[in-house]
This record gives sequence, structure tokens and C-alpha cells, in this order.
Amino acid sequence: MRPQILVVDDEPGVRKALDRGLRAEGMDVTVAADGPTALRLARTGSFDAILLDIMIPGLSGYRVLQELRSAGVATPVLFVSAKDGEVDQADGLDLGADGYLVKPFSFVVLLAQLRATLRRAAAGAAPRGPIELGPLTIDRGARTVRYDGADVPLSPREYALLTALAARPGTVWTKQELLTEVWGDEQAATRNVVEVYIGYLRRKLAAVGAGDLVRTVRGHGYQLGEPR
Repeated sequence: MRPQILVVDDEPGVRKALDRGLRAEGMDVTVAADGPTALRLARTGSFDAILLDIMIPGLSGYRVLQELRSAGVATPVLFVSAKDGEVDQADGLDLGADGYLVKPFSFVVLLAQLRATLRRAAAGAAPRGPIELGPLTIDRGARTVRYDGADVPLSPREYALLTALAARPGTVWTKQELLTEVWGDEQAATRNVVEVYIGYLRRKLAAVGAGDLVRTVRGHGYQLGEPR
């Protein structure tokens, strides 16, 4: 089946170019020019992925994504924005976006990220069992984390980072490997974002007594140690 893609951008030229380019690559495209329209269309859950500009009329792309995730709509979202700061990227990814492209962007790079996102979504649809490491339990079906009986509330990106580390306990992951595994493509964010999110994750684990679970291997990267 042809992937169903929602393109949201207030620039007619961008909408037209993406519509034409993605259709040429075998995808069906629906376009929207403002936040309320995008939200109405996206809440149907009928799309395989969404390309979402941040600065759009009515509701910002950030708000659209927040509303979708609050409503339980898990459709993959790639932010496309002229906002190019690391904080902007971190904010967008922390809200649950699956990637972040900075305008002006290469269509080839956008297409590669979009296809990678679609592949990950298809792979993630298969049921997977929980990960249990001593007092740490990650329920990959419910996407919840508990440590020694206490809930650990994580953002989507923090959850993905912990799950990657926990799937191979004791293995040292480089920043680049985590960037590729969690963010999908090195164009989606910088390596500094990995360090930022490791900090976020450690603080939330520390709140339930697991502050030493994620360890730094100096000069190499990060690993999940044995729970104590």
C-alpha cells in the first residue's frame, strides 16, 4: 500500500514542492496550511507519517503535536522548521517528534528520514515483550517504566533512550550509535542532544533511587549497568 503522508506548511511553494516530490516517490499526500486543519486531519489516525512545520497559523506545530500525543495518536511526526537552535530541536523531540529537519533542507535527506521513520514505525508495530533487569521493568507494549515498584514518568525520547540501553545491558553505546538508534538519522539532531537527554533520564531515574543505572564510560559513551 502507498504510504499516506500529511504535509503541514503555511508556505504554498513548500506544500506544492513536497506534494509533487513525495507523490513521485510513490506516496499519497494530503496538505494543510494551518494548525487547526492539521490537527483535525491528523486526529483521524489515518496517516502513516506527518511532516509538520512549527510556525503555522492557528496552532503552532508544537501545540498540534502535544494535542495529538495527548489524544493517544502515535502517528510519526517529523518537524520541518526554520528554527535551527539546539534547544528548538530538543524541545520538538521531547514532545514526541520522530525527527527534526531545518529549512532549507535537501529533499533527498527529507526523503531518507521519512522512509527511515516509516520503517521504524512498521517494525515497532510488532508486539514485543517487557524488559526486566532486576528492579527495572520496561513494558514495551504499554510504554511504561517501573523501578522497584515505582513508576518512572519519561518523555517519549527518554523512554526510547532507556529502552535502547536496556535492550543490550552492559554494552557501551557511543553518542553516534544512540543518535542513530533513538533519533533515526544523524541529521535529526546533534550529538549534544544525546548528552542532554542522558542528563534528563538520569535525573528521573535518580528520583526513584536508580541514579547510577546509566553510566558514562569516559571516552567511549554510555551503558546501562547492573541494577543495585
